[in-house]
Amino acid sequence: MQHDIHNLARTGDVVIVGGGLAGLFCALKLAPRPVTLISAAPLGHGASSAWAQGGIAAAVAEGDTPEAHAADTVAVGGGLVDAAIALGIAREAAPRIHDLLAYGVPFDRDLDGRLAVGREAAHSARRIVHVRGDGAGAAIIAALSEAVRRTPSIRLMEGFVAEALLTEDGAVTGLQLRKAGNAAARPLVLASRAVVLATGGLGHLYAVTTNPAEASGTGLAIAARAGAVIADPEFVQFHPTAIMVGRDPAPLATEALRGEGATLINGDGERFMSARHPLAELAPRDIVARGVFAEIAAGRGAFLDARQALGARFATRFPTVHASCIAAGIDPATQAIPIAPAAHYHMGGIAVDARGRSSIDGLWAAGEVTSTGAHGANRLASNSLLEAVVYAARIADDIAGRTLPPPARLPDGLVTPRAGALDAAEVKRLRAMMSAHVGVIRDGDGLAQAVRHFARLAREAGQGLLGNMAISALLVAVAAWTRRESRGAHCRSDHPVETPTLAQRTMTTLAAAREVAESIEERPRPRIAQSMIA
Repeated sequence: MQHDIHNLARTGDVVIVGGGLAGLFCALKLAPRPVTLISAAPLGHGASSAWAQGGIAAAVAEGDTPEAHAADTVAVGGGLVDAAIALGIAREAAPRIHDLLAYGVPFDRDLDGRLAVGREAAHSARRIVHVRGDGAGAAIIAALSEAVRRTPSIRLMEGFVAEALLTEDGAVTGLQLRKAGNAAARPLVLASRAVVLATGGLGHLYAVTTNPAEASGTGLAIAARAGAVIADPEFVQFHPTAIMVGRDPAPLATEALRGEGATLINGDGERFMSARHPLAELAPRDIVARGVFAEIAAGRGAFLDARQALGARFATRFPTVHASCIAAGIDPATQAIPIAPAAHYHMGGIAVDARGRSSIDGLWAAGEVTSTGAHGANRLASNSLLEAVVYAARIADDIAGRTLPPPARLPDGLVTPRAGALDAAEVKRLRAMMSAHVGVIRDGDGLAQAVRHFARLAREAGQGLLGNMAISALLVAVAAWTRRESRGAHCRSDHPVETPTLAQRTMTTLAAAREVAESIEERPRPRIAQSMIA
């Protein structure tokens, strides 16, 4: 339901920014407390959650345990996973799955009526709950969107983007919003003492991504501008099997295909992952992504081959992937699918504690915009949707247990009277630079070039979409430049070895990132202490 915007500006509601899984679930969990939910796109659109094909990891099958799930999470995370956080999330999986069932999510069941579970890369057991094979994300978002529209305590504002966080004395006082896609529109200032950012990731900062256009790092940027601590921004996961058919975003060939026996081959028809890792196609994503990247860089190309593993069963087992292929003129039952790595998930984000609280009083965050410590340097498949619902529920509990002060009387003056028109050429250049220099494989010279560009762009672009994209790109590039090793999804060709002394999470701020950027701008290749890694 839509509500009068000018009345909303005077309410003391909890404000949730983001219409993906974390935002919707948190709003529902807060009911009947009044909530204003802001979504850049109409509900059900523009959320990475809706595109998730894998499902939700949960130790619900007989013989599986949360402890085993947490151990798998730690094993993949490159030495940076907070083991206590991972275990806590794994233990809350079953009750959150039952919450989703109660909201109407039709998870697949076996013949005995139990939740059906699938296997995905680096999991030691079958523990992924699905909907119609590869439609979990869309089904979950559809069910939760319908539940939100039925909930009278949730005020819905569709078609607005958060442009800036307003703070006073280190505490949130409100948000500045703007009509999505209209840089010349008059901004709207919304007062609130409790803001939950659930704005998703930053895949659209890259030229090739599986993420929707709304995943452009805005939430990360506005929190960073307000002074929030940002954790692990250098760690970006690239999905190894995006379908390369000229679409932006690139369609995704779910990892579950490889779980069912599909193989990776080059243009000569040779499997190439067996020589790279004992688990071959089911190796951790970063290793598979680099294997695919290497074949493409060598000119051999890379393909996903499900002809033997699935053949004629492809269409019924994986209808979403099948439809993407057919639309591009590829029949995956009889042809190998051209693939490439694509920016898929950001392990870094706003640093939050176990209750979802950021370093700014009154600002919580959930989902991909955060860094909880659960993913470390490399996310385990299908843990992201689980983390989103677990933290959304925790935040709702945390907010429910407190009485918020009355909303601040915000000045009529706006943070910025207007934003400049979005420069499409600059956006394209930013995305190309991220893919070229802050992508699957990185090096110091390329990262320094990227840092200089993003620092200049952030200074010039202001607080609109382009400026926020530049801030998020700068945070990722600076942290990647500073971490002089290869760990998890962060691969430096000039520092190819994992360094034990650097097995610590990155904690930084925008101010610290700008200091590093200034030193890089002053000197081509300065020596700088690992002060950001703490």
